[in-house]
Amino acid sequence: MQSRTVVLDHDDMRRTLVRVAHEIVEKNPDGRVALVGIHRRGAVLAQRLHTLTSELLDSEVPLGYVDISFYRDDLALRQAAPVVHATQLDFPVDGRTIVIVDDVLYTGRTVRAAIDVIFDYGRPARVQLAVLVDRGHRELPIRPDYIGKNLPTSQEERVNVRVHEVDGHDEVTIGPAPGPRRAAA
Repeated sequence: MQSRTVVLDHDDMRRTLVRVAHEIVEKNPDGRVALVGIHRRGAVLAQRLHTLTSELLDSEVPLGYVDISFYRDDLALRQAAPVVHATQLDFPVDGRTIVIVDDVLYTGRTVRAAIDVIFDYGRPARVQLAVLVDRGHRELPIRPDYIGKNLPTSQEERVNVRVHEVDGHDEVTIGPAPGPRRAAA
């Protein structure tokens, strides 16, 4: 078994998301903000941020989810068929500040695909990005507005985010990447 290091445990993740929720509310005082999680773990984190930001604003913050499977620029390069989840944006996107939520920001290609999905639903006033972990190695000019943890990594490392709703427990770990470099996320 390859070694891995726990970077954030359950309590660290909770504190980090509370801080990010406060930052989102402070940066968007007009209340025209909506959260959109990228399936799969970004959607879970968006749900958690939704609860926190709604409590801070004392009003319900719109929440949606996007699946970027068919918007990826590497779809033809992938060997396996994508696992598709529902895109759900049940609120008007036009004129809102949309905060895209994801677990790990790496090359920026996943975020670019999420922006494409959102613009298929309307024209937001602004798009912001909240990530639990920014690991660097950007291939596109994408920068997060809200960062849980900056985690400089090498290309030979992998950051794994586990959430209770999917994996049974909360933690962020870093360890060796399995095999050759995978398609960019």
